[in-house]
Amino acid sequence: MKSIGAEEARDPLRGLLGVVNESLGAPMASAWEAALRGVPRHAFLPETVWLGDDLQECSRNVAPEAWLRHAYADTAVVTQVNDGQGATEVGERWASCSASAPSIVFRMLDMLDVRPGHRVLEIGTGTGWNAGLLAHRLGPGLVTTIEVDPALAAQAGGCLERLGVDVQVIQGDGACGHAAGGPYDRVIATCSVRAVPPAWVAQTAPSGVVLVPWESPWFCYGLLRLTVDGYGGASGVFSPHSAFMLMRGQRTDLRIYGDVVRDSHAPVESATRLAPWAVAGDDWAAQFSVGLQLPGVWRTWQHDPEVEGVASRLWLATTDATSWAAVDWDGRSTDRFTVWEYGPRRLWGMVEAAYDWWRGAGCPGPERFGLSVAPDGAHVSWLDTPDNPVPVLPARTVPRLTMRVPRTS
Repeated sequence: MKSIGAEEARDPLRGLLGVVNESLGAPMASAWEAALRGVPRHAFLPETVWLGDDLQECSRNVAPEAWLRHAYADTAVVTQVNDGQGATEVGERWASCSASAPSIVFRMLDMLDVRPGHRVLEIGTGTGWNAGLLAHRLGPGLVTTIEVDPALAAQAGGCLERLGVDVQVIQGDGACGHAAGGPYDRVIATCSVRAVPPAWVAQTAPSGVVLVPWESPWFCYGLLRLTVDGYGGASGVFSPHSAFMLMRGQRTDLRIYGDVVRDSHAPVESATRLAPWAVAGDDWAAQFSVGLQLPGVWRTWQHDPEVEGVASRLWLATTDATSWAAVDWDGRSTDRFTVWEYGPRRLWGMVEAAYDWWRGAGCPGPERFGLSVAPDGAHVSWLDTPDNPVPVLPARTVPRLTMRVPRTS
């Protein structure tokens, strides 16, 4: 198959540059524009990508124009499904690797604030495009990237080699970093984390920067930019950007409520006036705050649950799968919702307390929150200043009561 040349990519690239500049609110630095032109995104995409919520296949062999259009759109493109274990039927696919939207790529590169001579460690090679952009900016011998998936590491290494971009590609567990190449001036992750691995801080030079996408089981959102101190710790603030795939080593097995709920469970029934979409709807600031306060609580929506009298249901569960809750909306009421809770922790009461705290604090957005990582790896999130910690709500064990189980079908 004929390769895509500079002429074919020129117009899509020009359009992408305009869209990214608009998203950033200012023209990108000339050095990054040169990197965008010198390290073409399409050269790092596989022959087949997956698009949309249902992950429809798009093959370069079958639909080359559509493939190229998506290569230069300001959207994420899924480049691997199901950890590379084969493209299953639509509905059974889940994204396991993607090329991030160019606007967030260049926003993160700008936030990283690399300088000539900086040594950079990237966690999560993926396609290799991000590492290629960094190497184009910094030059040879300064960028190391780690990828846990052997097939992805090999594919990215091949792409970088074909373009003549000097990047050291390591296949291994990114949580361990790569001490042999340190200390680094900058560490950047292209996967989200629920806790910053201690190795990333330990392998960063004092005054160096660690930039990571953040996720809680409640909500995947936020960028955390840490500055490393001279005592083995780091501290920094969040910004309201990004949503990345979770680092594989920090995944949980919860994807649907059926992973937690069992027919034998007998939950407690109660009622609430707090609408479930107030904490799991369109208010991203509320969701971010709840996630910081409840770091071990996961949630998902079940719309049209085919249960009489229930239009939508919000499911909650602890990531250890020992407690769960469900909040039902009947499709009519706006001030009363049925709550079901099972297990030693009363999850909805904890959510209500987290939401009340956030409201009492003035409904702050992610940019008012920060995080400190101690030398022993302990994490403390805070509001506005490190001496104002965010309350992490403790689990509350209560006697188990027996009530009927909410039907799921």
